[in-house]
Amino acid sequence: MSESSSIKFTIAFNDPKLDLQELERQAQGMMRELQRMDEVQVSRVPDPHLPEGSKSLGGIDFLMAVLTAEVNIANAQKLMTFLGDRLGGKPIELSVEGNGKKLTVKAHSREELKVAIEAARDFIGS
Repeated sequence: MSESSSIKFTIAFNDPKLDLQELERQAQGMMRELQRMDEVQVSRVPDPHLPEGSKSLGGIDFLMAVLTAEVNIANAQKLMTFLGDRLGGKPIELSVEGNGKKLTVKAHSREELKVAIEAARDFIGS
């Protein structure tokens, strides 16, 4: 992959001990932090089950507790370090897309997140 290649991360907060509103608060907090990083394009994930032509209720037409972050390959390592520091110990699902390939990993502990981030690093490097 070239330095200008784009890598897309999808982060889903999925702690079964928390209700959807708390998971959404975590996602919103992470989104605010990521928006402060100049090299990261962060957004919400549109709800694919919203019927065409329907109006969203209360302006919510995205998946709750899910967000995406897109960076170039040069900044992917920085983003993964950031995610590891912020999300260690929180159950999440992390998908990484780049160069026509996709890797999805789940982590339920700090140790699993480290393994997931290492797998993502290897994936990006290939």
